[in-house]
Amino acid sequence: MADALLDVQEVSFSYAAGGATPAVGALSGVSLRVRRGEFVAIVGPNGSGKSTLARHLNGLLVPQQGRVLVDGMDTRDPAAVWEIRRRVGMVFQNPDNQLVATTVEEDVAFGPENLGIAHPELGQRVEWALDVVGMSAFRRHAPHRLSGGQKQRVAIAGVLAMRPSCIVLDEPTSMLDPEGQQEVMDALVELRRKLGVAVVLITHRMREAALADRVVVMHQGRILHEGSPGAVFQQADLLRRLGLDLPPAIALAERLRRLGVDVPAAILTPRELVEWLCSPSSVSAT
Repeated sequence: MADALLDVQEVSFSYAAGGATPAVGALSGVSLRVRRGEFVAIVGPNGSGKSTLARHLNGLLVPQQGRVLVDGMDTRDPAAVWEIRRRVGMVFQNPDNQLVATTVEEDVAFGPENLGIAHPELGQRVEWALDVVGMSAFRRHAPHRLSGGQKQRVAIAGVLAMRPSCIVLDEPTSMLDPEGQQEVMDALVELRRKLGVAVVLITHRMREAALADRVVVMHQGRILHEGSPGAVFQQADLLRRLGLDLPPAIALAERLRRLGVDVPAAILTPRELVEWLCSPSSVSAT
């Protein structure tokens, strides 16, 4: 893949010491490439290695075997770590762990300021990043007074202000209510539309994975299956064996097919399913 931004090559990693049995979350010979501007969702049951893989993508962890290249730079090279972490930003589960300042704009400025970005460019970056995630109106608010979804959008803005080539998000909606979950996913879709930034989303919510260009399924530290959302969700029995639910719209479409309704396999979202059900073609398919 000539345009690969992230290149994971036969990576193995274990939290266990010595020759002990590999611990939960270990990796075993994982290879994965992510193109510039691509949206990749990584799914799998708890302990499958999703978060461990995410932490390898910007050098928070380094392989015990194999290697990870970010734009050609090896994450094991200490001299490249700073540049790698500028190009690949991380957003974690709990936004409270990433908010460090007393106002939203100060928080978003923290990352680029530490990169040495001076005024007036620093202010321009903060304004731009808040606009991308729809938080400009809250720039002078105290972060601790925001909702969970708003906090996570501020955390994303803080990463964006460093102008990364890729954002890796590790279960960013797992601690949020449905409204906050939707806010974060809308922000991700918008930043890809506006900026073309590569996104790697670690998630157990399959309806979020349905928004990606490619879905990677992990199990016991290995990549078990990957492909477009439509191709992966057709493997319904495999996903259920792993304890993963189909997105609601896809599960409903599957039930309709069992009742004899010829629902197109390309339908992935509730909006697509509703539009098809309301169209003349759905009548002829029953």
